[in-house]
Amino acid sequence: MNNDDDKDPWLAPDKLYHFLFCFFLTLFFSALASLSRYHFLRSHSTWVGSILSLLAGAAKEAADQLGLFPSAGASARDALADLLGVLVAAMALSLWNRLRRSRPDSGHTRRVLPV
Repeated sequence: MNNDDDKDPWLAPDKLYHFLFCFFLTLFFSALASLSRYHFLRSHSTWVGSILSLLAGAAKEAADQLGLFPSAGASARDALADLLGVLVAAMALSLWNRLRRSRPDSGHTRRVLPV
């Protein structure tokens, strides 16, 4: 077995933490962007959430490399777990938005009065 596998296994709790961290950050930042008064941010909220989450993941890896956290340093596997978390969240948001748009708006029906 490779020595890198021993130091940074794929199936470690750390990878799950990276996945969940970026997954939920993507959802959080996307929700914040969708509440913005700026149309550009609202219409691209999934992209905004994804980019900000990836930046947070990259910042964490940089901090690991600098020794700011108790870690063995930056890890390509951690970065891939971050990326996977962002991709799964982006797909979930895309599906949610598609389903929401396909439903008829029950709250915005127009009344027609009989004459």
